[in-house]
Parts: sequence; structure tokens; C-alpha cells
Amino acid sequence: MKVEIWFDFVCPFCYMGERKFEKALAAFEHKDEVEIIFKSFQLNMSQKDVKGKDIHQVIADKYNITYEQAKDNNDRITKAAAEVGLNYRFDILKLNNTQLAHEISKYAESVGKGTELVDLYFKGYFEEGLDIGNEEKLLELAEKAGLDISDLKNQLAGESLKAKVKEDEALARKLGISSVPYFVFDNKYAVSGAQEPEQFLKALKQAYNN
Repeated sequence: MKVEIWFDFVCPFCYMGERKFEKALAAFEHKDEVEIIFKSFQLNMSQKDVKGKDIHQVIADKYNITYEQAKDNNDRITKAAAEVGLNYRFDILKLNNTQLAHEISKYAESVGKGTELVDLYFKGYFEEGLDIGNEEKLLELAEKAGLDISDLKNQLAGESLKAKVKEDEALARKLGISSVPYFVFDNKYAVSGAQEPEQFLKALKQAYNN
């Protein structure tokens, strides 16, 4: 069976959701039969829109709330992330566009390294201050994930990876997906948001048995 996960690298709930899903998958007796497919969904955090602003100001502007309210919200997210073993560092986040990161993740998936690459980018962005739009840094982590950098660069120079990202986003619109993370289990069941592992495990069992 397959599980499709729509996500973006700058979405804090996506990283948490993926971690909670991993916990559920580890408890699933048929986990070796599950194929995980990551689907691109960009939140359009363009560099020019956020230049010179920290994450709290960006959130405040986006949702028309005060800086203090935005910081309080992010502090709550940090605490929630810590409960599943993630060390979010909003103070060192480097906001940028995620198009290139998604293209590289598409390549990684094509060679069976999708999960490894996505995890490295999530950890780098939320915990280590990775600039998610910096090609040099992204390629360094891609090499760490075991990707063939020469072949990857050739693929990035073409249009196929860009097309795959667009396909994912078009499918999201067709399915009415408006927020991420969004999990689809074998085209039968959907779970929206960073739910608890028990919810993901329930969906895995239902999809497998139906």
C-alpha cells in the first residue's frame, strides 16, 4: 500500500506530522509493505517577501496579528515539537522559497532516497538554521543522503523535476487540499494535520484491511 504526504519544508506542522506518522508506522505490523510518497505543496514563502524579517514578524504580517501573538504561537509550536523529540529553533530560521528543495526531493524519491532527503532538509531547516533556498547547502545535504550529485545537477538543469513539482500541486488543487500536512492512505482514507500517532495507525489499518 502507499501513503502520499503533501507537505512543504517550511511548514512546522509537516515536520511534526511526519515524525508522528513515523511513530505510527513503526507500530504497524505491515510496515514493510508501505510505500511513502512525498508530494510537493509550496506555501509560497518567497525570499523578497520576508527579507529582513524574522519568522515572528512574517507570521504577524501574514495573519494580521501582533508580533507578541506570533511569538507566543511559535513558542507553543516549539513546545509541541519537543514532545515528539524535535528541537525547533525559530530564532535561527532562514526563510526562503522551497522550489529547489522540492525539485531535489523529487529526484531523491526517484532513486529511493526520498525519506532520507526530506528528513535531512526538515532537520536542517527547523533545527540547524539551513537556508532552504541555498543551492550549495541543499546539494551538500543531498550528497549526505547518498544522491549522485552530478546526475542530480543534470536533472535540475532540465524541466522534468520542475514538472513533477507542478503535477503534485495541480493534484492537490484537484483534490481540494488547501493546507498541509495532508496524508492520503492508498487512495482510500485521508488524514489532515499533525495528528497523534494513534490516528495515523488507525488509518494505516483501515486502508490495509479495505
